[in-house]
Amino acid sequence: MRDAWRRRRESFVIASPQEPSTLTLAEQRALNSKRCTEEGVRAGIKAASIACVASAVPTLIGVRVIPWAKANLNYTAQALIISAASIAAYFITADKTILECARRNSIAKYDRST
Repeated sequence: MRDAWRRRRESFVIASPQEPSTLTLAEQRALNSKRCTEEGVRAGIKAASIACVASAVPTLIGVRVIPWAKANLNYTAQALIISAASIAAYFITADKTILECARRNSIAKYDRST
């Protein structure tokens, strides 16, 4: 069994990327779509990490200083506040970035070039 897995792993071939000039229109669109998605994920992660810090600091300070928060916000509530801000920042930023990139790579761009 071990030899079968080793042969399978060694036989795996990664296709090399093609030259941009040799790509068809559909392949170029797919490549641009993938780039837009990756760009959106990168921007979303950056925004989520900033939002995590920006919401964690006041939440954790507030729970230790404000009497109402001290009495009513347990660890789960604190985690939900921080994660909700991070998740919202991720999805909003990723969506806006992907839409902006898609606008740049719109069908009109391809129609003019052909």
